Amino acid sequence: MNFIFISPHFPHTYENFCVRLKQNGVRVLGIADTPYESLSEVLKEALTEYYRVESLENYNEVYRAVAYFAFRYGRIDWIESNNEYWLEQDAKLRTDFNITTGIQTDRIRSIKEKSEMKKYYAKGSIPTARQMRADKGFDAILDFTRQVGYPVIAKPDIGVGASGTHKIETDHQLQVFFQSTPDYQNYVVEEFITGEICSYDAIINSQGDALFESMTVWPPSIMDIVNLKLDLSYYVDSEIPDSLRQLGRRTVKAFGIWNRFVHLEFFRLYSDRMGLGKKGDFVALEVNMRPAGGYTPDMINFAHSTDVYKIWADMVAFSESRTTLGKQQYCAFASRRDIYHYTHTHDEVLRLYGDRMVMCERMPELFSAAMGQQMYTVVLQTLDEVNEFVTFVHQKE
Repeated sequence: MNFIFISPHFPHTYENFCVRLKQNGVRVLGIADTPYESLSEVLKEALTEYYRVESLENYNEVYRAVAYFAFRYGRIDWIESNNEYWLEQDAKLRTDFNITTGIQTDRIRSIKEKSEMKKYYAKGSIPTARQMRADKGFDAILDFTRQVGYPVIAKPDIGVGASGTHKIETDHQLQVFFQSTPDYQNYVVEEFITGEICSYDAIINSQGDALFESMTVWPPSIMDIVNLKLDLSYYVDSEIPDSLRQLGRRTVKAFGIWNRFVHLEFFRLYSDRMGLGKKGDFVALEVNMRPAGGYTPDMINFAHSTDVYKIWADMVAFSESRTTLGKQQYCAFASRRDIYHYTHTHDEVLRLYGDRMVMCERMPELFSAAMGQQMYTVVLQTLDEVNEFVTFVHQKE
């Protein structure tokens, strides 16, 4: 099996996907725009060959790289980056080289555009927030706010995380948004839902069945964390509620997902919401056809005593999991920002939680706006312990 991995070096944990593929007997071919010498020895060992392009943004260059690999090794069976940024390019490459193991160009809108996602949620009878495209104009959006009430959220139809997101609470703010956002036609406006964000993280095989499922609980507003420079914490739960499991599976079927690691986001309602559900119910937010960001895959491993990189590679090679799960526990992440002074020192955190600490490091600059500069990740047995850990790390004088 010939597998082309796009940008296998970033984020650096993605080299684990390549290593596990090789362990499963897959030939792994890498394409990226970084010098070969800068790759880790682990990644070099996993790759049969590496093709450097000047820029991954240059489709013609990447196309030629794939063509070279096809000439040298025969038919390409898979192309994948597991990266949101390259989803569209991955799909175009699959289409142009007739690679049918993943999403092709004709399906890309349904997983990249938030407005298109709504159609598939409706197809699966999955509750989700009401939404309108901003290109309908100010008057139409104003009428929309009369239906759903303020606040509303304006966000790019295509985008990841909190970038470009606006919380609008009055008619005046809505007017300012339209006047100050030249590309408002590329936005959607959505009713504001209060709830914590819970993700259904799963590995889906060629039949659309889940080989592995997990839940991660996130803060309600990454936008506020970025804009207000708040501290971040989140955790992987030791188990997944059956209601989320069923909604996640229905979403997978509605979107026709196969052969993927997915990160599907849902609200867990803080209170009853007319037309959506009762307090504690799950409401769909958006789909992401890639693993959760940052170190979350590693946290999932710690929580479930498993190896999701290997389960994913099993899916690729065998369309089944040949990887076991062990002890089930919580894995919690809490980070700090250099701009704040905290009650408990770094050494105190290590002394109290050192025997349960599984990761402790400085965050890459690319992630620091959302995730802070110093992270601590621990395994714990109860949700109370998770809350105590977060309080200890984040407490300020």
